[in-house]
Amino acid sequence: MTSVSARLQSLKNQSQCALIPFITAGDPDLETTAEALRVLDRSGADAIELGVPYSDPLADGSTIQAAATRALQRGVRLDDVLQVVKTVSGDLQAPIILFTYYNPIFYRGIDAFLDKIVAAGVKGLVVPDLPLEEAQTLLKPAQEKGVDVTLLVAPTSPPERIEAIARQSQGFIYLVSVTGVTGMRTQVASRVEELLVSLRRVTEKPIGVGFGISSPEQAKQVKEWGADAAIVGSALVKRLATGTPEEGLQAVGEFCRSLKTAIS
Repeated sequence: MTSVSARLQSLKNQSQCALIPFITAGDPDLETTAEALRVLDRSGADAIELGVPYSDPLADGSTIQAAATRALQRGVRLDDVLQVVKTVSGDLQAPIILFTYYNPIFYRGIDAFLDKIVAAGVKGLVVPDLPLEEAQTLLKPAQEKGVDVTLLVAPTSPPERIEAIARQSQGFIYLVSVTGVTGMRTQVASRVEELLVSLRRVTEKPIGVGFGISSPEQAKQVKEWGADAAIVGSALVKRLATGTPEEGLQAVGEFCRSLKTAIS
């Protein structure tokens, strides 16, 4: 499994748009999560975001919040999530990016947390509640251990903050397409195009767009606007939780392939 930086930069160099699907670990169960990671990898994912269930997911919309709540009610914890990653990481080409809030990192201690996720095979981190002003406490030790910590740019970020985030972000830059939380939307905000132009002025790093992409058409739109990656979460989480686990896995695979086709 390659690093997040290497995978996305390689695709960018080939003028290809990456697909980064997101699922919540432990919903509907850990066995299905493990198989879903394999299905996504086979179905065109270039990297995969795996959400750690958290009790107060401030950046997540109703679909992902509900999935996290169901997983927590089943007793799913960080160690369980990392065991899934360890089990499947050898089977995957796509690097795993762990999506987690800062409290579990702080609770365990940064070095201990990083050592644990590295041992499991995690290649990247997205921590939505980590402020730029405190990011170095995690960025430097993570980089030393081979983990890319990707920072988020909000639509409301002023130019000087956009430049600072772009300079420090690792792996790629995560451009949030809307003000608010994750979730499926009928269209992607046109301001994304302007923000992509602003980011291009200050960085050559790959830029991924997420929060609100829920169809192949929307994924294609952000690619045409200049995104290097389309990040899709709630639409996949909803499909995986619908029907039996087998039906959910089939739906996730079909949807992932349709997204990849749209941006290829």
